[in-house]
Amino acid sequence: MKIPLQRLDEGLPVPAHAHVGDGGVDLHAREAVRLGPGDRAVVATGIALAIPGGYAGLVTPRSGLAARHGISVVNGPGLVDAGYRGEISVILVNLSNEAFTIERGDRIAQLVVVPVVFQEFVVVDDLEATTRGSGGFGSTGS
Repeated sequence: MKIPLQRLDEGLPVPAHAHVGDGGVDLHAREAVRLGPGDRAVVATGIALAIPGGYAGLVTPRSGLAARHGISVVNGPGLVDAGYRGEISVILVNLSNEAFTIERGDRIAQLVVVPVVFQEFVVVDDLEATTRGSGGFGSTGS
């Protein structure tokens, strides 16, 4: 799938798959940001996209940043709707006890483009019964 991309910062790489078969592409920080313990910041990526109708972008954490430094995406996954044409930004949070600095150009998150289904909700008096029923939040014992 070809997705139109506008470079808002020529100094940053265009997102690309690192390996054949990878599900996501890396997003890069447009600016340096220092995140103290518990801090969060909105970090611009220097790109805008025209995701086609019927698809959406999911902004997910990078496992290396999360495992090594406790940096994650606050609203992970973040959602980029097909109609959005502004700059993609990522809301990062520092979940560690140490400050961490994101440098300009650092890989800060991944973008995965997925198909979506239009949802129309129909109000009913009762829902169809299932084996699970209303069990949730650990109801299976794990």
